Amino acid sequence: MDQAGLVVRARGGDHDAFTALVDLTVARLYSAARLILRDPELAHDAVQESLIRAWRDLPGLRDPERFDAWVHRLTVNSCLDINRRQRRRVIEVELEQTDVVSSSDFSSGIADREQLDRALRRLDAAHRAVIVLHYYLDMPMPEVAAAMGIPLGTAQSRLHYALVTMRATVVREPMAAPVAAAGGQPA
Repeated sequence: MDQAGLVVRARGGDHDAFTALVDLTVARLYSAARLILRDPELAHDAVQESLIRAWRDLPGLRDPERFDAWVHRLTVNSCLDINRRQRRRVIEVELEQTDVVSSSDFSSGIADREQLDRALRRLDAAHRAVIVLHYYLDMPMPEVAAAMGIPLGTAQSRLHYALVTMRATVVREPMAAPVAAAGGQPA
């Protein structure tokens, strides 16, 4: 059966016809998605999203002869959506203690860490990223700017703003009662 006939049958709910249509185009869709996204897993996700949309929206396709162009457009749009989501994704970085704290400094270390975590939470993701890259990963500011894809001046400005905001948070919200080293009860 020709492609237009398969489209007509698939619009009527025929799963086998839709499967035959997908078999005819899936390799090209995947190749296009992989070239756009440059990641095989994301390309697979984009093709899957586009095929779900195609099944759902197939009854609205007016010209069965245009199925191939239509499903390619759906795939490109899925790739662009995934790319946008990737750019907006917040990357959570878990802060790990790198120095061994003596047992006498344990309670003050916990208090300091809580204060730092609270100050970091006050920052938006862009400012938090500059702090993490520069202070936790020891990147020089030109590398921070390059890693974030922003000009050096912008990275330096974000670092300055982040530090000012963190200092203000620490001054404005001093820690409550310190935690006792033994038993974890307030002192």
